[in-house]
Parts: sequence; C-alpha cells; structure tokens
Amino acid sequence: MTIALPGISVDVGLLELWGLKMANLSQSNAEWLENDSRYLAPTYHRCFEIVAERAQGAYLYDVEGNEYLDFTMGIAVNNVGHCHPAVVKAAKDQVDKLIHCSAVTRHTMNIKLAQKIAQIAPAGLDCVFLNNSGGEAVDAAIKMARFVTGRPNVIAFTGAFHGRTLLATALTTAKSHYRQGYEPLPSGIFHAPYPYCLRCPVSQVPGKCNLECFDVLESMFNHQVKPDSVGAILIEPMMGEGGYVVPATGYKTENGYMQRLRKLCDQHGIMLIFDEVQSGFGRTGKWFASEHFGVIPDIMIVAKGIASGFPMAGVVSRKELMDKWTMGRHGSTYGGNPVACAAALASIDVIEKENLLENTTKMGEYFVARLNELRKKYSFINEVRGLGLMIGMEVSDPSGAPDGQFIERLVDECFKRKLLLLDCGIKNHIIRFIPPLNVTKSEIDKALAIIEEALPAAVGARGGAGDKKTDKDKDASVAELVS
Repeated sequence: MTIALPGISVDVGLLELWGLKMANLSQSNAEWLENDSRYLAPTYHRCFEIVAERAQGAYLYDVEGNEYLDFTMGIAVNNVGHCHPAVVKAAKDQVDKLIHCSAVTRHTMNIKLAQKIAQIAPAGLDCVFLNNSGGEAVDAAIKMARFVTGRPNVIAFTGAFHGRTLLATALTTAKSHYRQGYEPLPSGIFHAPYPYCLRCPVSQVPGKCNLECFDVLESMFNHQVKPDSVGAILIEPMMGEGGYVVPATGYKTENGYMQRLRKLCDQHGIMLIFDEVQSGFGRTGKWFASEHFGVIPDIMIVAKGIASGFPMAGVVSRKELMDKWTMGRHGSTYGGNPVACAAALASIDVIEKENLLENTTKMGEYFVARLNELRKKYSFINEVRGLGLMIGMEVSDPSGAPDGQFIERLVDECFKRKLLLLDCGIKNHIIRFIPPLNVTKSEIDKALAIIEEALPAAVGARGGAGDKKTDKDKDASVAELVS
C-alpha cells in the first residue's frame, strides 16, 4: 500500500520502518477539537479533550491512536462493550433489508423487539411503545399517565435526572443549572426527598430510622397536592446522575421504601413509574433494578443499554393500561427504527448467551470489595455502593462536605493514565464506575491499579490532606482528616 504525499508516493511499510505511525498522518486531537469548537454548539459538553475514532470491547481509541480503558461505556449505553461483533453484524445485515418506514407501515423488527422486552420485563409489563431517547421516553410516560388517569400532577424526587426535554427538565433536580434559564418550566411537578441514606434528607441515622423520609412524601398530600390529583409518582429505582444511590440502604428491604411506595400508589390510584434508563438491561445484575426490591411499577422507562449505542428507548406497561392510551395520542417518526431494533435484539441476545447477568453480579461484587479496600486506606472515601456494575464511590472534604474538586483531580489523573471515568452527584463528588457487563477481572484490576496510582497524585494536588492512613509522616491537618 502506498500513500500519496505532496509530490511523492511513499510505501506504508517504509513509513513503519522509519518509526512513523499511520495515526500521525491523520489530524491530531487538537486539530479535530478546533473544528469541533467551530462547528458544534458549545452547549453540548464533552468530558475529555480527545476525539474518538474507534472502540472495541472495554477500550476506546482516539485519532492519535491512544488506547483508553473505558469505564464510562457512553454513559451506561454500551452494556455489551463497544462494537460487539454480534451487534455490529445484526445492524449491518438489517441495513441491507430495511432502514426506515416510520408509521407508514408496520415492520417485523419492532414487533420482535417488543415481544422480547415483554419476555424479560417484570411480570405483567407486556406492552411497549418505542422511541429514541430516555428524555423522550420520560415525556411519553408522563403523557400516558396523565391521559390514562385523567390527573395532571406528578411527584418526582430531589436529585433525580430524567432528561433534557422541557418536561424532563421540570422533573430533573440533579443540579440546578439543568433548569436555569428555562423557566417557567411545565407545571404540576412536585418533588419529594430521595431516600439517600449517606446524606439523609431528614437527618436520621442510617439503620436506626423509621423511614422518616417516606413520611415527608406522605405529608405532601396534606400540604402541597391532593392525592386524587396525582397521576404518577416517578422514581429511579437506583439513582443515576444524582449520585448512584441505592434507595434506603440503611433500612430493611422488607416493607422498605420501594414497597411502601408501591402500596401508597395502589391506595390512591396513582401510577408508579420507574425510570430504568441508566439501570436497565443488566446493568445492576438483573434485567431491571426494580427486581432487587420485588416491586413492579405500572410504567417502566427504558433506554441507554437497550441497543448498544443505537438511538432506542421505550415505555413498557401492562396491555390493559396501554389500551387506554388510545391510537394517535402519541407517536414518533423514528421510534422503533428497524436498524436500532436489530441492534437491541442482538444486545439482549448477547446478554443472555454470554451469561452477562451472572458476570455483572460476580464482577460487581469483586469491584466493590476492591474499592472498599481503598476506602480503608483513605478516610475521605465515605462510601462505595451500588448494584451489579452500577457502582459509585463518594468522597468528602475534611469538613465532611461533598468534595467535587478532589474527584475532578482524580478523574483527571486517571485520564492521564488512560482510564476514562465519570463523576456524578450534586457537587460532582462521586465517581461512577460503568464498565461493560462482560468486563473481565483483569480489566477491573488494571483500572484499580491506575486508580491506586492516581489517588496519591490527586491527594498531593489537594495539598496533602487525605494521605493514606498508614502514612506515619502526615502533618497535623492530615492526621485530623484520617483520625
């Protein structure tokens, strides 16, 4: 193979002998980033200043050929890893058959996918509406609940993230800047405190409470909104952007928060909606996070991990409820696209055939155990928590306040060492670990080795506070922090 350069023709083999890499002949990250800045809207934030060119499995490669161990998976989208061969083949095969027909006709692929989702969804959730993104699916679920119940109001939870559409923004309180500048937001939205035990919203001691946070929710019916005007209560069965929080971990599971929520909705004829956008399709070691609590919602919202990166989302409910959401009351031009459906079916098939639910549970337990070993060394690590491979590590400063600046440094130090991680939480003070469901022990060990190397560097940038508990030479401020 030869490459034409100005005035000459050069054999690739000779270039390699001269120590030149093909990546160096293409544009650099800096050149691509310059064009990105010029032509893409700046409101679309990206986390790292590199430009991806390809990816495979747990690894992502930039335009300069650098390899990164990716424990972000496109923010919990590529559940079976980047470009899984079975998913790639299914999408390619479908492109040759049918790409798009919208609502003009029915097509085989969305029928197949709806059947498959009904098979793996919690019992009774057997009817599906397909669309393109999580935020869009949230809107659809609220529209359905309002239409079917005839009630206008919705209760969501403080700290939750539900998307970027105007209605989803009104439901979202993960950070105030998601809402700033878009007021007035859609009305009829109320917020209750999420059962976040580490930072209890009602100042109780985890493990010694009586779920007083649930009492706050119930009191809303006396002070803010009558229950017979509430069409839906919307909750993430495991909080995503708000902090990777498992609800009410300081309280028993039996007759716990989620069970009481189900009873409350049944008592007042309110639809219980679970947002499983980030927690669904095996991410927590079960198909859906709700299964950990033995609670079945009336409506379930799915997206992200469903189709390995192809635009796909959906609303899943009981057929009897879906039938009340009559024809033409909602629609989608691209929803249930044949190619995206093929990718989704292949992704589900990979999870089943490769026993990835089992691997997710096993690798998640191993990862959490190893992270807890780090927690014993560093007192600023408050908690390691999660379900399956949806894992959060929360840190605080010496006063006990969320320390987003430290997490920013830690993420940056890991990035320098070619590991991609994301933060979350109100102050960006939590690292969320989102490896592929088929991650191996060796890949986790590699990530942990990078983290262990990056932690002292991040601590050093912090000014020394938070050194290892085993360090005998720490100064007074460090001694106070780790005591």
